[in-house]
Amino acid sequence: MDDTDVHDREWRLIREESWSGAMNMALDEIAAETAADGGPRTVRVYRWEPSTLSLGYRQDPDTVDWAFCEREGIDVTRRQTGGGGIYHDNYGDVSYSIVAPKAELPSSLLNCYHLLCTPVLDAFDRMGVGADFAAEELPEIYHPACYLRELHPAHDVVAGGRKISGNAQYRRKDAVIQHGSLTYSVQADRHLSTFSNPGTTPETFRERVTGIDDESETSRSEAVAAVEVALAEWAAAAEGSWTDDELTRARERADEKYAADEWVRRRPDER
Repeated sequence: MDDTDVHDREWRLIREESWSGAMNMALDEIAAETAADGGPRTVRVYRWEPSTLSLGYRQDPDTVDWAFCEREGIDVTRRQTGGGGIYHDNYGDVSYSIVAPKAELPSSLLNCYHLLCTPVLDAFDRMGVGADFAAEELPEIYHPACYLRELHPAHDVVAGGRKISGNAQYRRKDAVIQHGSLTYSVQADRHLSTFSNPGTTPETFRERVTGIDDESETSRSEAVAAVEVALAEWAAAAEGSWTDDELTRARERADEKYAADEWVRRRPDER
């Protein structure tokens, strides 16, 4: 499978929208069902409203400071993808998803990551941020936090040696969802405070993590536009939107699954 196979298909771009954490996860799942059923493939940019801590698929809920999140109005949801928790600040985070049928993408996980991260690296280039895949694995600082785990050259993107973007894939039987977080502005205190016992400091967090606003003069709106243009050009996507049916199904999926305690607070040994 090569790039031309991807670009020969029908893609839609959904520009940045603000949704709850549960709704963002549900929309990814609905987009996968749409693509698998012969509908358009989706590239989208989104914001988290309110700010949200997304847990990795097998993350222990005991790693969350639930009282802090409730006090600060921070949502908590759980992703279908693995890895550690990510605090998606409403201002400091820019997120994207790429969703397509599995048969149209490389079967090799590494090749698939490199293909689907192409527009992510292009977006950083458009912002004047010198970013690339991590060249080496750095040691883990705090396992429950995605941005403080070992850097992985396959899907972690760094700028100046510090992580600036994490990307993950959920490979369903019939479709692939890749979603990722680009850090616009590092919110080290709040990020660490969403965890129950981070065992590290904001200073150490900043030694590992950087943001677009640290690396360039790009405004947040300019960063969002750069990601949207990079995704649209990579996929040759037409501007699109969700159908009423998709939104209805996504709201039902969000309520039944991604906002439900049975999913969000499930323990690793219950899987």
